[in-house]
Amino acid sequence: MHHQPPGPEHYPDTYRRAVTDDLRLRPVGEDDLLEFFAHQLDPAANRMAAFGAPDPTDRRAFAAHWARILTDPGIVARTVTVDGEVVGHVLAFPAAGRTEVSYWIDRPRWGRGYASRSLAALLREVTRRPLFARAAVDNAASLAVLRKCGFVVRGTDRAYAPGRGHEVDEYLLELPG
Repeated sequence: MHHQPPGPEHYPDTYRRAVTDDLRLRPVGEDDLLEFFAHQLDPAANRMAAFGAPDPTDRRAFAAHWARILTDPGIVARTVTVDGEVVGHVLAFPAAGRTEVSYWIDRPRWGRGYASRSLAALLREVTRRPLFARAAVDNAASLAVLRKCGFVVRGTDRAYAPGRGHEVDEYLLELPG
């Protein structure tokens, strides 16, 4: 039997992290996963993110991925809501001996500052430094989010990007201590 964390209704308002009047972070609930899956089906968002799921339509792989996230005590996963509606998520997770962050905001909500404000709130919660992030070199919006939150480019890498179907260059960024 697989244990799922309680849904958002289990957490008192004092635990939910207010970011602005309209944007909040809260622990990921099982109901949020339906929204996350719908978000990742957007081909334009996958192309921009580049390093998403190998097959965004694969529900089984999606469920297995999120089951690992939700049961790993080393991962901080938060749902981003605006006026009570799920618009994305932010994560801090272990990778290759260090902690990386990532985020996904539903494409119709891009350009409103939600990614920057959500990541900034996560960085207040996850206080260990340094933290790391990756972004395709041509993903100007994501790079702007990371820079606004204090990340600096420390190098580059080249890797296969499922959202593009070929290798792409990516920046490796660090939020120093």
